[in-house]
Formats: sequence, C-alpha cells, structure tokens
Amino acid sequence: MSEKGSAPDALSIVGSGRAGGSIAAAAQRAGIEVSLLGRGAGADLDRTCVLLCVPDSEIAAAAAAVASGGGRPDLVGHVSGATSLEALEAASPVIGSFSIHPLQTLPDRNADLAGAPAAVAGSTAEARRTATALAEALGMVPFEVSEDDRVAYHAAASIASNFLVTLEQSAADLLGAVGVEHPRQVLAPLVRRSLENWIADGPAALTGPIARGDESTVRRHREALSARQPGLLPLYDAMAEATRAMGTV
Repeated sequence: MSEKGSAPDALSIVGSGRAGGSIAAAAQRAGIEVSLLGRGAGADLDRTCVLLCVPDSEIAAAAAAVASGGGRPDLVGHVSGATSLEALEAASPVIGSFSIHPLQTLPDRNADLAGAPAAVAGSTAEARRTATALAEALGMVPFEVSEDDRVAYHAAASIASNFLVTLEQSAADLLGAVGVEHPRQVLAPLVRRSLENWIADGPAALTGPIARGDESTVRRHREALSARQPGLLPLYDAMAEATRAMGTV
C-alpha cells in the first residue's frame, strides 16, 4: 500500500444491522465489492478486509469466529467507539486491526454517512492508513483517536447526542405537564437556534438567567420544579452548576 493508504477492493461486513447496512450501502456506492453477512459468519468470508458491525459485547466472539472459520484475515476491524482494538486479537489479522466509528446517529440501515466525521484507529501504521482510506471512500471525514483516549471520546459523543435527547425530552415533558400542546414542536425553534448559536460561538452563545447572574429566577425555577416535577430537580441542579462553571471559564 502507498504511504497514504488505499481502501480495500473487497469488504466483508459481519452484521447486517443499522451500522452494517449503512456502511455496506456506502461501500457499494464507492465501488467496493461488499459481502454482507450475519453475525457469527466465518467460513464464507473474503479475508482481505473484515469489518465487524456487531454490538460491543459480541465483538470478541465475532473476531474468534472469523479466525476459526478458515484462517487469518489480512485486516479486521470494528465500528465501536468505546471498545479497544484488543477485542479483535482472537482474529489474529496478518496486517493488523482497525476501527472506524461514524460520529453520526444511525437510525436505520440506510443512514447517510456522507460528510460525517469518523474516528479511526489502527494497531499498525498500515491498518491505520487503511481505516483512514476506507472512511474517506465511504464519504466520511476521518480523524484519529488513540486507544488511551477512546472511552473519553465516546463519552463526549454520548453527551453530545444521547444526553441531548434526554435533556430536550425532559423539557418537553415539563412543558406538557403545564398544559402546552405539542411541546416538542413548540420547543423545536428554540432548540435549533440554540444549537446553531453554540456551533457558531461556543460558550459565548449562552443566554438565560444563569448567564445574567439572575439567581432569583433560578430559585423560582427550583420552587416550580419542586411542586410540578420534583424528579427533574437533580437534573436541573446539575445542569445549573455546570452552566455556572462554564460561565467562569
């Protein structure tokens, strides 16, 4: 392979769920020959480059199945953000192991990966170059994350995506509790504008009572939550404290 690396001509994908299906579709559009196989596949694999698109808890077993099904693959990878490359050791790849984690939500098997960032890693320089080239061929924008930083990286992704949904649903539930119909639709313009402001300006986009130092309003918020939705108080307090700290940076 060249110093820059090149995407494989053939890709065996184990796991036909949302990640496997979306990556398979993108690979086919890129002209890569794709074999999309169910979990536990081993004997029928093209062993040039194998990508495991299975749940984190099943990666090690899937890697073992690859090796036991007919020999060592040249390259084997997974698409987990939090799982280390050690989970692939049972496959004993000839060239090395790698990972590609699309930093994007995958709601179905046809999710559009074009333009999505992708965290890549490799156990060898050649494996890392292949991961980078494959991510680019799939239409993604690769960036490297070290093994030591992998779990912290995935925690950041979870905060940005998963917890955002939790936070907005909590707000919608509170709005619904006071009789506002269609609370998600009512909140949507505020949420979109706040997100766009943060993308453009970072912490400087912060508005509201804490940013203004209006602790009297914050106290009234807490009183209202205590009466209406006391289960939200710990979340409110944690977010308020984090917001105060952000204002001092």
